[in-house]
Formats: sequence, C-alpha cells, structure tokens
Amino acid sequence: MAEPMLELVSIDVRYGAVPAVRGLSFRVAEGEIVGLIGPNGAGKSTTLHAITGLVPTHAGHIRVEGKSIVGRAPEQIAQSGVALVPEGRRIYADFTVEENLRLGLAARRGRGQLAEAYELFPMLQEFRRRSAGALSGGQQQQLAIARALVAKPRLLLLDEPSLGLAPTLVAEVFKTLARIREQGVTVLLVEQRAQRTVALADRTYVLANGELRTTLGPADAADTDKLVAAYLSG
Repeated sequence: MAEPMLELVSIDVRYGAVPAVRGLSFRVAEGEIVGLIGPNGAGKSTTLHAITGLVPTHAGHIRVEGKSIVGRAPEQIAQSGVALVPEGRRIYADFTVEENLRLGLAARRGRGQLAEAYELFPMLQEFRRRSAGALSGGQQQQLAIARALVAKPRLLLLDEPSLGLAPTLVAEVFKTLARIREQGVTVLLVEQRAQRTVALADRTYVLANGELRTTLGPADAADTDKLVAAYLSG
C-alpha cells in the first residue's frame, strides 16, 4: 500500500498552556482533495501551520510521503513539495503580477516556468505587468494560488481561499481547485463554506475545539441537517 501524501498522527499543538489542536489524526492520499471545516477557533489554520512548520507541534507525527517533517524549518518543508496559500492572500501589492509569481519559484525544485500558471489563470498573463494591488479580490486570490503552484508542489494547503469573495468568484475558486486536482496536485482545503467544501472534497474532516469530530463525504453535501449537526458538534 502506497504511503499517503500526508499523514498526521495524534498531533498536539499548544499556544503556551492553551491547547489549539488535540490528538488530531488523519490521512490525505495522493491526488485527493480533503476538506477541513469547523467553527472559528476549531484549530483548522493551526493544523495547516503545524504542517508547514510555522508553529511547533507539542506531540505526534507529521509525515509527507512517509517522511517525518516534524522539527524541519518552513523553507525545508516547502522545498520538499508542500505549499501554503495563507488566509488573506498576502500578495505583494507593490510588485507586478509577474514579480509575485516569480517569488513562488524560489521554492521550486528544478527550473521554473510561469507558462502553466498562465494557462490555468489566463487573466494573470493578461495583467502580468499590472501592480498586484490593482487587482480585484478574486484576481488577487487567483494570483496567490498561482504563486503557490509555480513551485510545483505535490501538496497544496489552502487557508480560506474564498474568504471575502462574491458568490460568483467563490464558484470560480472551487472550479479552479477541481482543475488543480486534475493536474495531480494533492489538496488540503480549510474553508468556512461547508456545503461547497463537502461537495468538492473526496472527504471532509470536521474539527471542533481542536479535535476531529466527524468525517463527511460528498453525498452529505445535500443533507443540510447533517451539516449543521456536524458543525455544532463542538
């Protein structure tokens, strides 16, 4: 049996004496989209930050393709094929679109090209010499995702990619995620839009108070009562 792309085993994360994630375990197989949903403060973003080395783990194991990444620097984890699109996009507004994309090449293994990013997001090629700060919110989100993808990650972590976007732009973001999966990139998606996430993902883990409470499949997306009950399980 092939090693999962990502495996968390009994992860604990603390901020001082306050537990943020407690005994969290799950797997993401190669080529899957897996969702993480739950109320604010459930530990979703903290989980992503632990995977990328931005916060230390207090206990447990994190493995990418069977290799432990606990204790490694964020730069080393990125170079091993893990990329994070953080909440709030965090693009460089004074840089052009193309300059922002080239920053993503720093973590790339091998020679870097922007052609694939432009193919996935034609708008970025059209506006490649425009200041990134002049883009709309939806366009900036596309830029943030594309910047992560140019590094050719095998595992893409996304933290609230639809945050603050109009409904039509939210739909475009989720269509983009489906196209990314078709390219063979494994995706771990943190989202507040529970129904859309459950419908898209191969499975979705529901977190509450830093713990895994239940797992939902695509068929559960139409069951509003089940979604609400899962969300309020904490």
